[in-house]
Amino acid sequence: MPVGDGSFYLYLHGPARQASNSEPGHRVDLEIRFDSEYRNGPLHPIPPWFEVALTLAPQARKNWSSLSPSRQKEVLRYFAHLRSEEARLRNLARALRVLSGKSGRFMGRDWVDGA
Repeated sequence: MPVGDGSFYLYLHGPARQASNSEPGHRVDLEIRFDSEYRNGPLHPIPPWFEVALTLAPQARKNWSSLSPSRQKEVLRYFAHLRSEEARLRNLARALRVLSGKSGRFMGRDWVDGA
């Protein structure tokens, strides 16, 4: 985050602060390197139960395909952390509803027209 004088504040989460042996307010030196092997895109595969549901709901499939890669990645990450069958079914119903073009809330945001 810019400070205003050309310098920046860098907020480190707990594990990074622990690894750097630093506390809030400390100065840290860091090195940034470009990762030429990084590939953008979803880190989690489409769960089979979601793939089947999209196959059975053409409008939801069409809207899913038109979502930005970052939005798809966000949804797949969310699905990957669901633990119970009840949570999967509940969230699948919500996802299909909003992806089918109905207005609603899913994943803490308002969806309109499938996006």
